[in-house]
Amino acid sequence: MPSAINANGATLRIEPLPKDAGKKTNFGVVIHDLDLSNIGGMTLVQNQQSPLADQTEADTDVDALKKAIWENKVVIVKGQKDLPPIKQWELVTRFDPDAPKVHSHGSLKTFNKQGGILSASRDVIGMPGAENVRLIGKGYQGADHYGIKDKTVKKPLSHDWHVTELPAEEFESGHTRFQRWHLDAPLYERDPAWFTTLRCIKRPTSPKVTVHWDDGSGQTLETEPGLTAFLSNVQTYDLMTPDEKAMADHSWVEYAPHPYQWMGNCRGNPNGLGVASQGYEKPLEELGEWNPKFVKRYPMVWVNPVTGEKAFMVHGICVRKLFLRSSEGEEPKVIDNVEEIRSWLKRIQERILRPEYIMLPEVEEGDIVMWANWQCFHTAIDYPDSFGPRTMHQANVSASSSPVGPVPITTCG
Repeated sequence: MPSAINANGATLRIEPLPKDAGKKTNFGVVIHDLDLSNIGGMTLVQNQQSPLADQTEADTDVDALKKAIWENKVVIVKGQKDLPPIKQWELVTRFDPDAPKVHSHGSLKTFNKQGGILSASRDVIGMPGAENVRLIGKGYQGADHYGIKDKTVKKPLSHDWHVTELPAEEFESGHTRFQRWHLDAPLYERDPAWFTTLRCIKRPTSPKVTVHWDDGSGQTLETEPGLTAFLSNVQTYDLMTPDEKAMADHSWVEYAPHPYQWMGNCRGNPNGLGVASQGYEKPLEELGEWNPKFVKRYPMVWVNPVTGEKAFMVHGICVRKLFLRSSEGEEPKVIDNVEEIRSWLKRIQERILRPEYIMLPEVEEGDIVMWANWQCFHTAIDYPDSFGPRTMHQANVSASSSPVGPVPITTCG
């Protein structure tokens, strides 16, 4: 789908992400010649036959870029090596100007207190002068990284939370796993960000690692180290049967209060999708104070507000209840057994977890990748320390609106 952006008299190129033979991914583009530090008004142009036909005017280049993310799900903007952290944060807030001006997981104090497994398993550092832009990395970050002095990240996003252990010698030889398939979402009190932005400052490019599913399927995928993998939950929905779609369209889920504390002692499946059911979920009375008004109920299917596409968006590791029905007038069947919930979700979500549906865009140092968090899952992929440090700047903002399903779900929080 060739397309272009016109800005201040210049045409900015949008190209589909390169795709290997046999791949079935149908999303992702690269944008060239766009300076995110100095962003003004522009026009988005998109047409299958001609990049200069069928213009749709947008009020600003931010609106046009936002439209491009909704339409293409994953967007890489090249050449942002000089983007200051504060400019990345400003861009995030301009995407959703009515949103609260704080990272979707809250302040660092809130995140470290309530983040459960998310904060316990990794170092997350706020950038000086732009705390809501978070340094996510691995290894030594340099003598002075935007004011962060001589920092070594000792708790990176790693492979070691899976229920089956990956022997150290195999890992050091380049055998790795998907860390955890997820969307960026607090799932309590605040709504998931529309988009997440991740700027690549530094990462190793060799040697390559091989991702193993390690679930008996024998599936593997070779990749450069330090990349982020994506899958489209629009494609997940497309793989469902008509009966499954009817049920998903009319059903919803309830997430646990303080969900990452609730499941914080659980361990992930070795393919990175979901958690093993071992009875390690915390009783609600052990979660400390929580407000029932902040417990989130969301549709199973989220409708893209620009394209109208449907995505099966259920973050299985945090679901405490399913409400299943196949029509609006039907009384929902409530499932509150987590083992049954996870089994039901696994049948649907593992269909997409195949090499041909997984995108691993080769983001270069200075590139920024942005994705539609309401349409995709993503995951980090760990690599041996000896390959070198990784430095990323991540930012998003809790959305100003809640996800909307194909039919009204009046009980959504």
